[in-house]
Amino acid sequence: MEEAARRSLIRTAMKAPYLSREDEHDLAVRWKECGDQQAMHAITTAHMRLVISMASKFRYFGLSPNDLIQEGHVGLLEAAARFEPERDIRFSTYATWWIRASMQDYILRNWSIVRGGTSSAQKALFFNLRRLRAKLSQGSDPLPGGAIYREISTALGVSEADVAMMDSRLSGPDTSLNAPLVDENGSADRMDFLVADDPLPDAMVEDTIDIERRNLWLRGALEVLNARELKIINERRLQDDGATLEALGAKLGISKERVRQIETRAIEKLRSALMKVDPSFAQAA
Repeated sequence: MEEAARRSLIRTAMKAPYLSREDEHDLAVRWKECGDQQAMHAITTAHMRLVISMASKFRYFGLSPNDLIQEGHVGLLEAAARFEPERDIRFSTYATWWIRASMQDYILRNWSIVRGGTSSAQKALFFNLRRLRAKLSQGSDPLPGGAIYREISTALGVSEADVAMMDSRLSGPDTSLNAPLVDENGSADRMDFLVADDPLPDAMVEDTIDIERRNLWLRGALEVLNARELKIINERRLQDDGATLEALGAKLGISKERVRQIETRAIEKLRSALMKVDPSFAQAA
């Protein structure tokens, strides 16, 4: 059914008359200035053969030709809506970019469940890798794989690692994690063989709750300290780069031994306050 529909579409497109530059310009002006829907239909119908021709260039990506043609038609309509006849260029020249962009975007969205081509360089790599690889592999003295990657990375302005990764993606289809595998114990899913070093979700939630609870207890315990004790504990124990006894003594105008004494006393006060809510947490202090 799909093949019959595509052939019918091709026959219809081939029967559409070619437009001269003058006819094309007149239709574009009628659409642009008067909103003439018939003029727009005439100019897009006459260029459907361009859409079909461009769709054939993307046939190696394994997507439906009919879907590619439909996406190209969307690009054609976008080109017609944006075309400015006063610039005195042929509509086909302008529409080619929109048609190609629409098809390429469709391919990138549907070729793989993993989205690729998210940058202009990656997009160029996706659509040119096979062509460049085939070109560099031809001749009596073809380049080895590593040299081919270097040539392609230089030509497209991407890293060799990106070329190697894209080549591996294009060489095979996506594999479902639920794809069945057969081992000595019977059938299993591919997901069953994936190893994760992360803790289980319930353990992660439990750790998060414990950390939040202990932080709350610590903030409450800090309230038993006076201003100088709180400053010393904050500078010495609660910063990533704790201050030295000498530096803190110079800042407070006391000796480093006095700073050590105040710090020891403050820790004892914190331990006493924390033992009232969680003895094990106090021992860690």
